[in-house]
Amino acid sequence: MNETVAIDASQAETQADWKDNLREIGAREGFYEELGAQHTALFVERGKTLIVTFENLDHVYGRAADRMPWGFGFVEQQGWSMLGMMASDWTWYRDDAVHDFFDRLRDEGFFEKFDKVVFYGASMGAYAASVFSAAAPGCQVVAISPQATLNREITPWEQRYRKAWRRDYTGRYGYGPEMSASAEKVHLFYDPRNTMDSMHAALFQGDNVVKYRCRFMGHRIASLWIQLGLLKPIVTECVSGEMTTTKFYQWMRARRENSRFQKEMLQTLQEMQRPRLLIRYCEAVLARRRAPHFRNAMKAARASLKGKK
Repeated sequence: MNETVAIDASQAETQADWKDNLREIGAREGFYEELGAQHTALFVERGKTLIVTFENLDHVYGRAADRMPWGFGFVEQQGWSMLGMMASDWTWYRDDAVHDFFDRLRDEGFFEKFDKVVFYGASMGAYAASVFSAAAPGCQVVAISPQATLNREITPWEQRYRKAWRRDYTGRYGYGPEMSASAEKVHLFYDPRNTMDSMHAALFQGDNVVKYRCRFMGHRIASLWIQLGLLKPIVTECVSGEMTTTKFYQWMRARRENSRFQKEMLQTLQEMQRPRLLIRYCEAVLARRRAPHFRNAMKAARASLKGKK
């Protein structure tokens, strides 16, 4: 019991130090605000391009190296300014304090100080990027596997995020497709084979929406891009306005050599019960590298074909 209390106290002290560090950075280079009990905002001013990011504070705090919002070092290297929004739980940013914060930034003309504003996020963060983009008309949105809303009246088929169902999605900044209508462009990345993500993506129908289909990548597209070394280039191209579907799909060819992608493709073929196609795919992978799991799967598929004769 005493050991557990000591660990909790140590973690609380570390988090307090971490917040103090963010306050110092904010005071020195922009601002830092705690928005209610579950959300924080860190603004660091650099150049005339502003990147607004959204993520779960657990992910930020888990990065022991710097414990900064995603891409902080990358954004600094580009000379961009950054507003890093962090949530301490799976809140979907449904908090009046956060809504008031973006209302205030909009009314004070905060976003108008920048030549370009980009809202970025994945999953819950992508939902937030889509809705809060309404505070900066004419901005760009980069949304990876976004939810349009978790309002049960609109998406009763969404079964993954029960913990967040009780929150109110009908008030300010509630519905992603509607709120992002004033953006100059919405870059929406999703896997069309992921049923839930595909249904959310279908709700974004504006003329400003460009959809990039990331087949066989699942929901965690951004983490696969990190493995491929493509996340930062993709974001950079979206920010510069030079991203095209042709360029994107050329980059996606790199996934063929990624072991995680190969394993997920194998699992998909097994679920589809396509033994002949599975054998051909395993042969292609084995021609590139040693992969006992694929060799065993190929043997099992061949055996199943013989059993049918």
